[in-house]
Amino acid sequence: MDPLNAEDPVTIGPFRLIGRLGVGGMGRVFLARSAGGRTVAVKVVHAELAAQDEFRRRFAREVAALERVGGTGTAPVLGSDTGAELPWVAVGYVPGPSLRTVVGDTYGPLPPDSVRTLAAGLARALVHVHAAGLVHRDLKPSNVLLTVDGPKIIDFGIARAVDTVTDGGLTSTGAVVGSPGYMSPEQVRGEKLTPASDVFCLGSVLAYAATGRTPFGGADSGVHATMFRIAHDEPDLTDLAPELSGLIRACLTKDAAGRPTATELADTLRVTEPWLPADLLARLGRHAALLLETEAEDSTAPPAPRAAPPTPDPDPTAPNPRRRRRGLTAALTALAVAGGAVLAYTAWPSGSGRSGGPDGTARGAGGASSARPAGIVPAAFLGAWEGVLRGSADAPYETSRIEITQGAAGSRSAVYTHVTGERLCIGRAALISATDSELVIGEAEITASVPAQRCTPAARQTLRLRANDVVEWRSGVARSTFQRARTGAAVVPAALLGTWKLVPLGGISPPDADRWVNRLTVSQGPVGAALVRVEQSYPRTDADGNNTPETINCTATAVVGGAGPLLVVGPQTRDPDVWDPDCVEDVSTNLRIVRHQGKDRLLVYGMSADGEPGEYQRG
Repeated sequence: MDPLNAEDPVTIGPFRLIGRLGVGGMGRVFLARSAGGRTVAVKVVHAELAAQDEFRRRFAREVAALERVGGTGTAPVLGSDTGAELPWVAVGYVPGPSLRTVVGDTYGPLPPDSVRTLAAGLARALVHVHAAGLVHRDLKPSNVLLTVDGPKIIDFGIARAVDTVTDGGLTSTGAVVGSPGYMSPEQVRGEKLTPASDVFCLGSVLAYAATGRTPFGGADSGVHATMFRIAHDEPDLTDLAPELSGLIRACLTKDAAGRPTATELADTLRVTEPWLPADLLARLGRHAALLLETEAEDSTAPPAPRAAPPTPDPDPTAPNPRRRRRGLTAALTALAVAGGAVLAYTAWPSGSGRSGGPDGTARGAGGASSARPAGIVPAAFLGAWEGVLRGSADAPYETSRIEITQGAAGSRSAVYTHVTGERLCIGRAALISATDSELVIGEAEITASVPAQRCTPAARQTLRLRANDVVEWRSGVARSTFQRARTGAAVVPAALLGTWKLVPLGGISPPDADRWVNRLTVSQGPVGAALVRVEQSYPRTDADGNNTPETINCTATAVVGGAGPLLVVGPQTRDPDVWDPDCVEDVSTNLRIVRHQGKDRLLVYGMSADGEPGEYQRG
């Protein structure tokens, strides 16, 4: 959990805020307490989504549906105001580790009796979810929390009302909404989802709980290969206890109509007490006590000093950050329960593009030189520097860039660019002081904000030279390591340039495939320019989820915010001339090239939430 910062409210509705739990494409998530002392998670919608009437209507409908779920086996809704200037919803806070953490990190596979009881608890929760008219769509081990009293399902961030579930889990740039290893065949094929989809996902979760492996292959198998196996192959249930085989194979039936319902599972599965091994139950008890103790300490501690930029948004990553990406379609749904905060600042990797002119050649290669041609800046500091503030070099969730030109003390000769999953901020900062080894820049003025009016001025920043192409960056309590990056009028690597078209998930085209268009064009230019353009067309659907003759057309652009090893791109800005009311702007992304069967593929990773990358081929 992160402490609150100056931009955060103190209370929301009747709840007193304690700290930040997370942030996603739809909004911020806070830990809070009610007047009676109950701990809750409060999710507040971003202003740009709150301004969309259609989003408000859908959000209100889905909060009402979640309230009908009632909290049985889920985190209950304890308050909401969907008509507020910034709509919000509060749900019960569950102080327990995830099934993924328990099985994958701390304990290992669960015994058969525990898996059977887990299945019964999750089935009961799904009964209430489905009775409320919802399909969860992202049931996976990290969305199942284990408590002494039983399992709880969380994260309805991409749940959809049954009568509107038609997209099968795709975002505007082709990223998967949901986790490929835990999707259903109909979800992979882009078909309309029913409660039976959640039952298939339940089967995959139970197989993981019993064996520690996903039944259709994990991250190392490749997303498209995994999806193909889900749609066509039998599950790999090696090492599964024989007494669980019938249950799990029934859930994993390819034909949705042939699977048991959640009600049938809940009514027939035998429950054992205690439901987990004694040593694991003891760990859960200690875990809950530690969390509650930590919350109590955080609620009484004075706010920690916070630097800007950036005020790092809490990290939603799990141990494998490559897999935790965005879900744009979630912007039409109820808010996600975000993960815990991690303020681990890591270095941008060596080998990044060197700074210089339009040709990308290096500048300032003379070490800690004291040359000052026309101002106070030593030559070694001139150029662009980039680093990761949250996440890792391969999976950044927050980045910063500072480009320094020569100038006198007091001149605004430093341009900074700060990118998180939800915003891009550009500003100019004044030079304060310089020595051969240290450069200090002062408070900055905002010159660009995407979305509009979402950025705050940067606080004082210090760069300390550590090596020829490495500086230590500090701002308040925040620290990172920055390395030289490309600068000038042509920062985009040639391999990224051109027009790309989305590769169908698993090689399976959606219904009416000829009506689906998803193109991404990358142009050459400098950091701070709108160099990425996304064009989409797809059929509008009716209330029953059937395609209509009408076509939805969406076009948006995005500003480049970083040119290190990855091309960092800010959130999308709609083109008002080609923008349907049902279109949704995407979050910040990073772009990279991989080779596939001897050809280039463009991978587009989101920087805020779960999901796999959009994969594009030239076209």
